[in-house]
Amino acid sequence: MSDEENAAARAGKYNPGLMQQERRTVSLSISNEGQNVTLEERLRNAGLRPTRQRIALADLLFASGDRHVSAEALHEEAQHAGFSVSLATVYNTLHQFTEAGMLRIVQVEGARTYFDTNVSDHHHFFFEEDETVFDIPSRGVEVRNLPEPPEGMEIANVDIVVRLRRKRH
Repeated sequence: MSDEENAAARAGKYNPGLMQQERRTVSLSISNEGQNVTLEERLRNAGLRPTRQRIALADLLFASGDRHVSAEALHEEAQHAGFSVSLATVYNTLHQFTEAGMLRIVQVEGARTYFDTNVSDHHHFFFEEDETVFDIPSRGVEVRNLPEPPEGMEIANVDIVVRLRRKRH
């Protein structure tokens, strides 16, 4: 195993041999609070078939708690972890996870999309300098005086993204 693969394994990232030796468990913080289920079970519970690629990508996504990741960054993580997968497969899998309620999309700019493992209602900071997204503590944000939606429609969600940059002197 290379130094890079060893570092990935120590950091809890995908290990190609791990999937055949045992099924990793991750603590679910949203819908199954306090329960541990395998990634396979979590995928099945979401209505998805637990393919090798889905399990490997889910392992990378959910093993380290809540995070915000772009498809390109997850693709790079998978490559560094020794898992060969196309960028198109990563995009497709992320969108399948989103449709199944396992991820939430955070749209920062027209072409820049992040996927959030925390699917609860919350808002985000976007640090422009290094294009990172992180959660705003929910206790400090109030959304009031929203307009009435058009007839036959309802508000599904309100996303706030606060863009940050270093102060200019």
